[in-house]
Amino acid sequence: MTGAPPLVVGIIGPGRAGVGLALALARAGEGRRYDVRLHGRTKKPVPKPLTLTVGPENEPPAWIAQAGVVLLAVRDDAIRPLAEALARAGAIGADQVVLHLSGAQGQEALGPLVGSRAALGSLHPLQTISNPEHAAERLKGAWAAVEGMPRAVQAAEALAHDLGLRPFHISSKAKPMYHASAVFASNYFVVVEAVAQRLLRHAGLSDTEAWEALRPLVEGTLENLSRQQPMAALTGPVARGDVATIRRQLEALTHDDAVLYRALGRAALELAQKQGMDQATAAQVAMALATDLPPVMRKA
Repeated sequence: MTGAPPLVVGIIGPGRAGVGLALALARAGEGRRYDVRLHGRTKKPVPKPLTLTVGPENEPPAWIAQAGVVLLAVRDDAIRPLAEALARAGAIGADQVVLHLSGAQGQEALGPLVGSRAALGSLHPLQTISNPEHAAERLKGAWAAVEGMPRAVQAAEALAHDLGLRPFHISSKAKPMYHASAVFASNYFVVVEAVAQRLLRHAGLSDTEAWEALRPLVEGTLENLSRQQPMAALTGPVARGDVATIRRQLEALTHDDAVLYRALGRAALELAQKQGMDQATAAQVAMALATDLPPVMRKA
């Protein structure tokens, strides 16, 4: 592959995901070499060796005809309008591959480009990119969902392998469920930690102290999860069948926090039953979680 010319990959959308993938591809040390082009609507600094072209959102980049693969790294609700703009401009040809990065949508989001006869699909790394400079390291070993037309899937797999990702196939219809899984694993995990921090603040600690106190617990939980699956790692009052503790905690919570506690508690109970909790204990826990106790109202 060393003698092959670099593949031109054009990325439209210089957000964290777009810049992160652009950097990772530009710095890829193995596999095919990439000539990465990055485009956005307004000027902004980008890390070396990247350069950014800019132009109106309804006009395709000047380099687009040179790109063998075009990645649309824009928010989900902007994918179809961007595809429509590219179709109106006749910017995409039959020999090109167009991929978007949405976890929730499939190739149907690129429907306006079907007439171009280009290969259409999606590539979604199952990883967060909070700092584009560290994207290459964060992506190595992560999994990535790919779907679309055969040639698009082939191109997405090749990109994934060169980024150190582990690609797996998923149907377009399964994308919403797949992405909901990612939201629970990442986004809502952060939300739950924020709720825990707030509750500890109500118990008398400052925000900083609360997170410093909780962080070792969170790290210990993640360490447990690194060695075993979630069902085996479950601990706490629901797993122990500690009905009295569950009731006391629900009495102390506001209505909204109690609703969240009950919902997560029912999910925990399902895991506990799979672990072997006896029916009588499970019934008592379920009753405690279902009881609508008057909340102690607190300021959020």
